[in-house]
Amino acid sequence: MTPYRWTKLGRPFVPQEIQGRPWLRSFAQAPHVLHLPDRLRVYFSCRPEPDTRGQFVSYSAWVDLDRRDPLRVIDMAEQPILSLGGLGCFDEFGTYPVSVIPQGGVLRAYYAGWTRCESVPFDTAIGTAVSRDGGRTFQREGDGPLLAASLNEPYVISGPKIRRFNVPGMGQYQLFYIAGRTWKRVDGKPEPVYRIRMATSDDGLHWQRLDRDLIESRIEPDEAQASPDVFESGGRFHMFFCYRYSAGFRGKEKGYRIGYASSTDLVTWTRDDARAGLDVSTEGWDSEMVAYPHVFEVDGVTYLAYLGNGVGREGFGIARLEGAL
Repeated sequence: MTPYRWTKLGRPFVPQEIQGRPWLRSFAQAPHVLHLPDRLRVYFSCRPEPDTRGQFVSYSAWVDLDRRDPLRVIDMAEQPILSLGGLGCFDEFGTYPVSVIPQGGVLRAYYAGWTRCESVPFDTAIGTAVSRDGGRTFQREGDGPLLAASLNEPYVISGPKIRRFNVPGMGQYQLFYIAGRTWKRVDGKPEPVYRIRMATSDDGLHWQRLDRDLIESRIEPDEAQASPDVFESGGRFHMFFCYRYSAGFRGKEKGYRIGYASSTDLVTWTRDDARAGLDVSTEGWDSEMVAYPHVFEVDGVTYLAYLGNGVGREGFGIARLEGAL
């Protein structure tokens, strides 16, 4: 089928240009848009300088964009939206990424918490927090995760994206996320391989996992997939996601690219990456990779937020769809 046509508009937010926020020195990862009456609130994840051992923590924050001009910043968070977890908690070293949905008079966030490990660099699980101040700050609902490693999903439960589709038998809420399949040694270092999965819930707190990969591999058996961004249009469900090779993925040749799949029931997906329509530029901040897509609509215009080189080290960009989905 015909590829989608995207016009790259530029970057509305470059973390290296921000002053006075020592917790925000680099990265603006995994953008997620919350529609407010007069603005677009974009949640993203960022990092301060590394510690003396060269290790990072990750925080989540927001930047508000003008609905009429999504390249214009009109406000941004003074502090991270959520503190790091306590000693020994699953989110002691990071809260990234974040996906937010209105629920019963509050805003509920689903986020991945990061902890450090010995034999592998990290582990992740999915937690939840609520906001009662319009999404400016969030308070976690407890010290533990909602979704963590299990018998069939033993590693790296991360990348939550919350949705609410009316599909019989699929609950009131659907959570798309990634689950690790294995850790693979590459040049002597462990690297995770993960795939896209889904869970359903009637209350947003108790989840039933589908326990199957949603998207088949294409470029290699150990392909890693992330950021499953699902929406409904034209009587079908559409998913933009990103994928990479299991080794050498920090450069251009084997780095992240954006893929596409469609479905009629949220369970069986047909992959067609050629339709995604957004690739790396010939030069500049997104010339090595494009990753972590997020599709949103404003006043009848469809946009895609995405990351570039270094998986968002220098901010996120926005592209506009030419034509219809």
